[in-house]
Amino acid sequence: SCSRAKDVTMPAKLPVNFFSTKSPVIDLFRGQLDYADQLRQDSEIVLYFFYAPWCGQSIAAREEIEHVASRLSDQVLFVAVNCWWNQGKCRKQKHFFYFPVIHLYHRSFGPIEYKGPMSAVYIEKFVRRVMTPLLYISSRSKLLDFLSNYEPGVVGFFEFNASPQPPGYLTFFTSALHSLKKDYLGTIRFGVVTDKRVAEEISLVHSGSVYLHRHANTSLIYPKDIMNFTAENICKWALDNREMLIRWLRPHGGKSLLLNNELKKGPALLIFIPYNPLAENHPLLAEITKVALEYHKCNKSQAAEPDLQHLGDSDSPAFDSSVTDAHLKFSETFPIAKYPCCNTVVLPQWHSISRTHNVCELCVNQTLGVKPNKVHVPHCNFLEIEAALDSFYLQEHTFFQVISNTIECSNFLSFYSPFSYYTACCRTVNRHFLSFISSEKTIFQTPKVAFSSHGKKDNTQFSIPHIEDRNCFIPDLNISSTNITGLSCRTNKTLNLYLLDSNLFWIYAERLGASRSTHLKEFAAIVDLKEEVHYVLDQNQSLVGATLENFIKNFSVLYSPLKRHLVDDPSVHFHEQHVVTEVTTNTFHKTVFLSAKNVLLLYYAQWCGFCASLNHIFIQLARLLPPDSFTVARIDVTRNDLPWEFMTDRLPTILFFPHQRKEQSVKFPEDFSVNLPNLLKFILHHSSLSPSEPCTKECLHKESVLQQGHISHLEREIQKLRSEISALHQAHDQLEAQLSEARREEQRLQQQKHTLEKQHKTLQLHSEQLQATYDQKNQELLEMAEKLHELADASENLLKENALLRILVAARGEKLQRKDEIKEPLQSERTLSEGNDLSLSTATATSEDKRIDNIDTIETEHSSGNRTE
Repeated sequence: SCSRAKDVTMPAKLPVNFFSTKSPVIDLFRGQLDYADQLRQDSEIVLYFFYAPWCGQSIAAREEIEHVASRLSDQVLFVAVNCWWNQGKCRKQKHFFYFPVIHLYHRSFGPIEYKGPMSAVYIEKFVRRVMTPLLYISSRSKLLDFLSNYEPGVVGFFEFNASPQPPGYLTFFTSALHSLKKDYLGTIRFGVVTDKRVAEEISLVHSGSVYLHRHANTSLIYPKDIMNFTAENICKWALDNREMLIRWLRPHGGKSLLLNNELKKGPALLIFIPYNPLAENHPLLAEITKVALEYHKCNKSQAAEPDLQHLGDSDSPAFDSSVTDAHLKFSETFPIAKYPCCNTVVLPQWHSISRTHNVCELCVNQTLGVKPNKVHVPHCNFLEIEAALDSFYLQEHTFFQVISNTIECSNFLSFYSPFSYYTACCRTVNRHFLSFISSEKTIFQTPKVAFSSHGKKDNTQFSIPHIEDRNCFIPDLNISSTNITGLSCRTNKTLNLYLLDSNLFWIYAERLGASRSTHLKEFAAIVDLKEEVHYVLDQNQSLVGATLENFIKNFSVLYSPLKRHLVDDPSVHFHEQHVVTEVTTNTFHKTVFLSAKNVLLLYYAQWCGFCASLNHIFIQLARLLPPDSFTVARIDVTRNDLPWEFMTDRLPTILFFPHQRKEQSVKFPEDFSVNLPNLLKFILHHSSLSPSEPCTKECLHKESVLQQGHISHLEREIQKLRSEISALHQAHDQLEAQLSEARREEQRLQQQKHTLEKQHKTLQLHSEQLQATYDQKNQELLEMAEKLHELADASENLLKENALLRILVAARGEKLQRKDEIKEPLQSERTLSEGNDLSLSTATATSEDKRIDNIDTIETEHSSGNRTE
């Protein structure tokens, strides 16, 4: 009998260092989790980096962690733990579902898991937030800056004069850490105020009070009498009541429902900007934030922000008393209802190449002439608007002016009610700037208002809001103003604003339609998941506040002038030798509608196997049909978006577009097999002129009528083109005037340039003179230094000579002493031999005196010479 062999397994290799030995990160590559806990006891801030050596994300994040550690290693302890080795304690105690995992500890509080992008700047920003979860607010200006931020702000007031740590301060400090633990994006900012005068600016009087600031809603104070003052309760209260005007989206790169869950909430404005979390100033983000605040700042919310109104300057965008005055003045002046029903109507453009539209504001007004005892202002409904539109389109030719820089207003009675009439005010605008609300000049805000002769005059020279704006109607301060203040509350197409870092998530922008070759990664798009459309902001326009405002306002109007963006297939290369034309989103209109040929179009997909089996049939068909009259094409519906009227839910789908009736496309019957004979019969049956059906007299008459209609249509088009040419001539004249002004400005700048050059030469000459003077003075200083050196040498010689003189004087004194000693024996001898030696002694004394006098004379002259010198 033979026994079964036992399974043989190879033991895992011993782990090695994941980080370099010179790295500031302590690498516990054997998973020593107990030693990591010992290290944590001695440090205030600790970052744990749990990794798996084989994980690509862990390897990519290693360099980012080292970069952060090189900057913060003196304040934060960085510990890396191998949590994959099966013999390590980390693998036995931790059960992670992904790698890498970053945990932070603030003393004994933790772990705080970081779930953001594995980028050094983002990780460092989060670590710094954990290091200082509270921002110290020391002055009124810092408080205003803190509250003006788009992120929610929580402010705590604590007086530190009573004790080092006033009651509740540690609880508030811990609540800030709890916020970072529950919200890794750090959307709530916590600040602390210690000055009572600063705290009184936001109505905080008692120490230990907590204040939650909100822009569009009433700010809140933590209810201590209802909720216990604990860190968890403060954090939960702030998260539940925070206000998210604009939100960051940071997909982690894996499978996630993040974007789907946000887009299901409603239309979304996605803004891609390059963002550096460590930068002190973000000018573009500040401009976007300002737009978001204005967009969500409703009229009724003004009383909700008393703190910012008295903290801010006088030029704050908040409403002032003039709003009320204007409203009262309007109520007294115009005898119509306060809330009329209005709608914007964009008339068809004159030609496909025309870039101008006539835009009209159609309103249903209530008269106060003959009326019941009590007038109830009816709610505006779409039946009234539909009736008004019917009446309007019956008189469309009245408002279809060629080009009008003024507002044409007309009034006409309603067919359904004697107590109401319709008002239509129209104006021509450029399609590029088409918006009911323009950022520079509103469509219906101009001093030139002309009224048609068939309508009665009305003095309402103010803008009238849309149907969805009737609840906040204030003249001159409504939707047609130069800003978008409170627009989110005045439209049924409210946008949710989202920000994405284009440095990390530019691939999402490219999928939405951003250019792949752009150097400036700034992009904005509106995605409406319910309507299955999205709009793209023109990338030729800079992403600034005014551009975003126009983009939002154009989307918010009832009949939006924005053009739906269709995703094109960039991988398609066109070759003339191909018999089957490949159609994309950009070429669909040109190939199908603008072509003078009959078009047979096949809808297919790369994954559709049956679609691929039809390729040889379409190639044969394209070779059989005359290329001058027929085009055989196909389009990949998975890579290209189509207008909704040409979308299909079944593949393959074959459509035929006759060259004279392109709008009457015909679908190939589904119950017919797709083969060459059936396709030929289908094409010949639906062609404009089948060879089996000769043209009759009736056909010729219809053809002549059609040709006459074409001629009249072309004449109208020519007239419109002439009007546009005249407009272009006017624009040319204006451009010439601007060019002449620019030339004059250039001449003035040239004169200024010459003047500046002369001044520069004068200054250069003066500089040379100063340099020469400097050199001269420098030479004089050198000469003076030499003379001083000579004087120093002479002084040293004088000191030596003075020493010699002292020696000579001492010698002279000794000689005088000896002379006195000699005189005493001479006097004794003089008594003995006065007579004999008198002459000899006299001569000797005389000679001695002369010698002494000579020595004195020499010394006197020498000392006198020294004094002279």
